[in-house]
Amino acid sequence: MKEVLENTLLETSSEKWKNTPIDYNLVKQKIAESKLPSVGKASIREIRSLINAIEKASGKKFIRMEMGVPGLPASEIGINAEIEALKSGIANHYPEIEGIPELKKEISRFVKFFIGINVQERSCIPCTGSTSGSFITFLTLARANKNKDTVLFLDPGFPVHKMQLKVLGINQTSIDVYEFRGEKLKNILEEKLKAGNISCLLYSNPNNPSWICFTEDELKIIGELCAKYDVIPIEDLAYFNMDFRKDYSIPGKEPYQPSVSNYCKDYIILISSSKIFSYAGQRIGCIVISDSLFGRDYPDLLRYYSSSGFGHTIIYGSAYSVSAGVTHSSQYAYAALLKAANEGKLDFIKTVKVYGKRAKLMKKMFTENGFRIVYDHDVDSLIADGFYFTVAYSNYSGEKLLEELLYYGISAISLSNTGSLRKEGIRACVSLVKDSQLPELEERLRIFNLNNQ
Repeated sequence: MKEVLENTLLETSSEKWKNTPIDYNLVKQKIAESKLPSVGKASIREIRSLINAIEKASGKKFIRMEMGVPGLPASEIGINAEIEALKSGIANHYPEIEGIPELKKEISRFVKFFIGINVQERSCIPCTGSTSGSFITFLTLARANKNKDTVLFLDPGFPVHKMQLKVLGINQTSIDVYEFRGEKLKNILEEKLKAGNISCLLYSNPNNPSWICFTEDELKIIGELCAKYDVIPIEDLAYFNMDFRKDYSIPGKEPYQPSVSNYCKDYIILISSSKIFSYAGQRIGCIVISDSLFGRDYPDLLRYYSSSGFGHTIIYGSAYSVSAGVTHSSQYAYAALLKAANEGKLDFIKTVKVYGKRAKLMKKMFTENGFRIVYDHDVDSLIADGFYFTVAYSNYSGEKLLEELLYYGISAISLSNTGSLRKEGIRACVSLVKDSQLPELEERLRIFNLNNQ
């Protein structure tokens, strides 16, 4: 009887793999050839390389959800401005480290019109994408006070930020905010900060990968506790104004992008052009430093730099060391894009709302086929539909689920790579999924669910 049962299970298992959209043996072969110790723990770029190999060998296209890159055309406003700048002859000139005046002016206007804060132009610095901005910021803040040697992450978060700290040799710690929303955030955060070793904390809002958005009450808790313990909050706004539940699109009028800058005087904001303007390829973003922090004096900076002034050091010490200036033509492009947004001539929110519409459809397909949303609420409201969402499937860890979905031509990344304690989840990005692929996604999810009943 036992032998019969075992044979039945083997037949069932074999039949299961016969029904996968991508040939089971081929996928297994490519996984082996990749020599990855664990597909589920692989980096985004490693997963991308593996999927490219499977696509080439199978001739079948994946539903690509692993890469957080824009899926829309770059704004013509930026392209044209950059072309004109190059034609004017700026390509043979080194750009100023602190940024061209036109860009600094528009960054200052942008945060006034869309966040509702006043920051001097001198405190607005271009960087080669906000990922470079975080690197420059970590580099400086970790050396500002010799007693504060650790960065705190409010997770889940962007895996590269953690990699940057490993490269720099800076200590890190984290809080997965899944169980600590609303007032619950206060106690767990204060417990971390009162230890006295935290130099800064970083979070994204909206969040990569979960798409949670901190409420005003939560931002107030973060800002006030950072002020109390002299910790600098770094607010990563790579997905600026992309919480589509409210209309943040009108410059100079409320509601504004929620921000910790309303609740403390010392802060740093990172803003990217990659998603809101689909200008990822030109690597341009900015670091916005509060005027108070820009003017602060940190004697401990003299251990590494020629100045103890924070603003001077982050520009002429850290930024100079890392990039020696941001690409000249990209700065003109970014200035033109921000100017158009500031003057109401470019409604960038209207353009990127397609991500929210697509996420709503895709989430429905997943949940109707046995999946559940992992990060599903912002305190007392349902999570927004946006650039990312997170899903899980019963009896699968996130790492195993990621690997299993490869046989169905679906890619993502494991939440375990993002600092999340939700080990059962994966992160899906909607940007590269074409509308024409949605029926195929639905069918592949249906087969996956059927095979796992």
